[in-house]
Amino acid sequence: METRFPNPPNEPDRPERPDRADRADQPRFAESPTPDGESLTDDERVAELLTHTIDVPVLAEAVAQQEPADAADTLEHLEEEAAELLVAMDDAAAAEALAEMEAPLAAGVLGDLLDEGNAAYAGRLVGLMAPDDAADLLQSVEARERAAVYREMPAPAAAGLQKLVGYAETSAGGLMTTDFIALDETLTVAEATDVLRGRELPEDIHELPVIDRRGVLVGTIGLRTLLVHAATRRVGELMDAAVKSIRHSLDQEDVAREFDRYDLHMLPVVDDADRLLGVVTVDDVIDIIRAEQTEDVQKTVGAGAGEAVYSSILEKFRGRFPWLVVSVLIMIPSAWVVLQFEELIGKLAVLAMLMPVVAALAGNAGHQALAVTLRGIVLEEVRADRVWPLIRREAIAGLLTGAAVGVLVGGAIAVLSILVADVSWRLGLIATISMTCSMAAGTLAGSGIPLLMRRCGADPAQSSAIFLIMITDAVAFLTFLGLSFASYRWLISGEA
Repeated sequence: METRFPNPPNEPDRPERPDRADRADQPRFAESPTPDGESLTDDERVAELLTHTIDVPVLAEAVAQQEPADAADTLEHLEEEAAELLVAMDDAAAAEALAEMEAPLAAGVLGDLLDEGNAAYAGRLVGLMAPDDAADLLQSVEARERAAVYREMPAPAAAGLQKLVGYAETSAGGLMTTDFIALDETLTVAEATDVLRGRELPEDIHELPVIDRRGVLVGTIGLRTLLVHAATRRVGELMDAAVKSIRHSLDQEDVAREFDRYDLHMLPVVDDADRLLGVVTVDDVIDIIRAEQTEDVQKTVGAGAGEAVYSSILEKFRGRFPWLVVSVLIMIPSAWVVLQFEELIGKLAVLAMLMPVVAALAGNAGHQALAVTLRGIVLEEVRADRVWPLIRREAIAGLLTGAAVGVLVGGAIAVLSILVADVSWRLGLIATISMTCSMAAGTLAGSGIPLLMRRCGADPAQSSAIFLIMITDAVAFLTFLGLSFASYRWLISGEA
C-alpha cells in the first residue's frame, strides 16, 4: 500500500512536476553562439536579452532553461513584467521559479496574475508546486486571493492545501510537506520496492515512515533494509519501531533542535492520535535556521519579526512603529539625566563632546554581552543553575574591558589637554572611572535583560537592544556627568 498526501484515497493525484532532464529535448540557449564563436550559458543569454527590448516569448523560453533559483532572480528583477513572463513560460519551470522567489514578491506576482484574469493559470501553477512551497506562498497572500486560487484547483488538492495553510506558519504542521511516501506495514519487500520504483525519491531521503491500516505511524524503514532482505519479508517485521516523530503544533525552533540533536534527515509529523500527517525534511530545517537567525536580529532592534526586504510598506510600518514609540519613551531617563546637569555642561562645553563617546562605548560593550547571551539561549547553553555565574563572569569582563578602554580614552584626553587649552588631564581620569563603571553596567545589562525576559516568559530577543540602550545611556551620562559635577572644583583648579 502506498500512502500519498494530500490526495485522499481513490482521488486523482496531483500532477507530477517533470524533472529538468525531461525538458532536455527543448531548445537550450546554452548552445547559442556569440558573434566571436563562443557559447552563451543560460544565465548569460538571459542577461543579454534583458539589456535589449524585452521579447517576452524569447525571454520566457530562455528563463525556463535557467535553474529555478536563477529564474526566480530574473523574475524578481523584472518585477511588474514578471507575471506576463510567467504566463509565457513552460508551466513546470514557471512553478519552480515562483516557488524560489522571495515570499512578498511571489505573492505580488500571484496577485498580478489574479488581477489580470489569469486565475486558472495561477491555480495550475500552485497545483504544480510542492505542497509545502504552495502553502508558504498562499499564507503570504490575502484570504480572497487564496479563495480564488482554490476555486481553480482540483477539489482534493485544494482541500489538502487548505489544511496545510491552516497550520501555524511557524509550527511543524506549517513546515511539513504532504508529498511523501509512507509504506503500509503489511507490504512485502517486493511490493514496497514496486511502490518506490513508481516514485521519484529525493536524494537525501534514506528512510521512509511506516503506517498501519488506520494511518497511525508505527515505525520507519531504511532503503538499505529493503535492498538486503528477502522479497517475501514484511515491512512490519523489518521496520524500526523506535520511531521519532513530532506533533504538528511543535514550534519550528524545537523542530530544528530535534534535527540537530539526533542528526536527522527526515522527521514524521503526527496528530494527537499519532496519525501520520506529513514529514519535515532537512532542507526545511535549513530554512528554519536562517529565518530564526534573521528574526532574532530584527527583534533585538524592534523591527517586525516577519519583515523581509520586500515586505509591503504597511507591514514595515506595523512592525516598526510600536517599538519606535517605545524607544522615544525609554529615552526619557537619559534625557532627564542630561537635563539635571545643564548648568555644568554650559560651564564645561567639552563634556558635551565626550558624553556620546562614553555612552557609545558602554552601549557597544552591552551589545557584545547581549549577542553572546542570546546565542547561548538559542543553543540551550544557558542552564538555570548557571545563570548567576554567567552574569558574574560578564560583569567582571565588563569591568576589565571598561578599565582598559577607559585608560586608553583617558590617555587620549590627557594628550589632547596639551594641545587644547580648555581640556584638562583631570577630565581624562574622570572619563576612565566613568567608562569602567558604565561598561561594566552595560555588559551586566546585556547579559541580564534577555535572561530576565526569558524568566518572565517573553521572547529574549524581542527589542532587547532598545532596553539595553536605555540603561547604558542613562548609566553612562549619570556616572560621567555626576563625577564631573562632584569634581568640578578639582577640574577647574588646573585652569590658568
